[in-house]
Amino acid sequence: MRKPRIAVTLGDPRGIGPEVASRAVASLLAEHADAEVLLVGPPETQGGPARPDVATDPWDGTERSAGHVSVQSIQLAVELIGGGHADGLVTAPVHKPALHAAGHVYPGQTELLKALSGSHEVGMFMVAERTRIGGALRVLLATTHIPLRDVAGAVTQELLTAQTRLLHESLREGWRIAQPCIALCGLNPHASDRGLFGDEEEHVFSPVVERLRSEGMDARGPFPADTVFDRALGGEFDAVVAPYHDVGMAAFKTASFGTGVNVTLGLPFVRTSPDHGTAFDLAGAGKADPSSMLEALRLAVRLAATRLRTDPESG
Repeated sequence: MRKPRIAVTLGDPRGIGPEVASRAVASLLAEHADAEVLLVGPPETQGGPARPDVATDPWDGTERSAGHVSVQSIQLAVELIGGGHADGLVTAPVHKPALHAAGHVYPGQTELLKALSGSHEVGMFMVAERTRIGGALRVLLATTHIPLRDVAGAVTQELLTAQTRLLHESLREGWRIAQPCIALCGLNPHASDRGLFGDEEEHVFSPVVERLRSEGMDARGPFPADTVFDRALGGEFDAVVAPYHDVGMAAFKTASFGTGVNVTLGLPFVRTSPDHGTAFDLAGAGKADPSSMLEALRLAVRLAATRLRTDPESG
């Protein structure tokens, strides 16, 4: 089996992406002689000249240009993968207002990658194989970047079923967990306490759990948000499906900030990213922590290597 090749985009040139990417890649290559990396991004960043292996248009210092080169980096990386020159993708942080300033309507990189790859169903999966508490924590966000007032209407039986199926298959194929145990986190306080605080648990979540269990999956819940993540950290569940962004991310980042990785499920290739943002205030100061970026690289290499071993057409 050949070495896994990972494309790494530098993200917004005004942020810490170029710095953490270059430092994390150096650490990764010192650990893994069996990996290759291609840096993709603009030749100039806030911290000075960059050395991408594949260069975008130059960055002219404006927010609009930052958004343009951020998207162009992702487009070039996807082309590298499509052409067989890379097996996976790690993306440094971008700035959503810059994407919009450049004329791109996608809420974030996950949605952009879904469109570029033509994928039908994707999932935003937050993974920390080690946390401050010690145990692993894996959280799938069933809904991502939508207003809180829209969440209840967006969390449907169809969505929860599709996202949990996607998570189940990904845990089996990428994490090699033969029979994943997946918990569904409820929407309402105390998972509604039998209808006292809403009825979504009874009419949306419970039928989904029954359907998935009838298909042979080990799906459980719905459980209250104030206990389900602690139970997952204790090893009771392999992963948790969170109904909306912040209920999952608040628990995840509290337990694992700096070691967490964002994985996009459902793409035809591996994609990971660090669990932090652009941190403009730290850019160019040489103080940014590359730990999460390194974890994203490590996981991308591992998942890409797993795909190469199981794909009979890989080199």
